[in-house]
Amino acid sequence: MFTGIVTDVGRLVAADDRNDGRLLRIATKYEPEGIDLGASITVDGICLTVTEKGRADSSNWFEAFAALETLSVTEVGKWTVGRRINLERSLKIGDELGGHIVSGHIDGMATIVGKDVTGDQIKFTLEVSPEISMFIAKKGSVALNGTSLTVNDVDGNRFSVHLIPYTVEVTSWGDYGVGDRVNIEVDPMARYAARMFEALAERKAG
Repeated sequence: MFTGIVTDVGRLVAADDRNDGRLLRIATKYEPEGIDLGASITVDGICLTVTEKGRADSSNWFEAFAALETLSVTEVGKWTVGRRINLERSLKIGDELGGHIVSGHIDGMATIVGKDVTGDQIKFTLEVSPEISMFIAKKGSVALNGTSLTVNDVDGNRFSVHLIPYTVEVTSWGDYGVGDRVNIEVDPMARYAARMFEALAERKAG
């Protein structure tokens, strides 16, 4: 489980394409001694399992494998070496819940259709499929590339988020522009609420 509070911006240093997925090596400030093999880390919001770790040329790194299912619902297969990546370690008992509950299970992709920069602040407008937009509400929470953000406005399949200077500084969001696609995970509470209403409707129909 995660909170959507990015704790490091890593960098893709190697990618090995295989017939069953893609192996990623990511440089990070996380100390390898503090990472257990099998631990979960969100990589641009995707919960991946650490399979190897180490240090080379004064740089820490870990490896994680993106399976075919992950490649089918994200753009991990298109990532190139040098890409900056938002990272977050999994929660421990007693950790502060600074964002919102995030599982690291991606619902789909959101396309950036607008970027308005005011000083060091950025407002992004994004578009999603109807299947995802039904879970997005004004003032609700959404995880975009692993970052917990508050929805400003919703207009059909489009919604906007506002990034304060601190968020821009400590994440990779400054790298993105119109046309880029990002991973989206809706608030789990929205999913549960939708399922509850669906179950009530089924009961009434029955």
